Amino acid sequence: MKNFKTVNLDKLGITASTACAIHCALLPFVFTLLPLWGLEFLATPALEISMIVLSLFIGIWSLSKSYRKIHHNQYPIIMLALGFAAIIFGHFSGIEILEPIMIPLGGFTIAGAHFFNLKLVKTCKHSH
Repeated sequence: MKNFKTVNLDKLGITASTACAIHCALLPFVFTLLPLWGLEFLATPALEISMIVLSLFIGIWSLSKSYRKIHHNQYPIIMLALGFAAIIFGHFSGIEILEPIMIPLGGFTIAGAHFFNLKLVKTCKHSH
């Protein structure tokens, strides 16, 4: 079993962000069926906020660590910020039609930031 230090935070970030994006994209379509399946907890604001906070925590931790110690490339951090801006805009803009578009877009952008960061880390020949 891997210990916590060997867990790849970018892979964890990709998984958490993609799960968040899929959750937010599919929730409007299956919202009415969730209670029938016993999955009404998936539609709670607490779960949504928890997924956002988890993605934010992993994203900041992983990307800042790689930026400082390995590649010094700002693009993954910019992508992370844009992804969270899309999520925040989707949640708080008050424009209901944009929510199911902006939130998954933000989640996939965050996953892309982790993917790009992972590629940068793998291509960097040495640690600074």
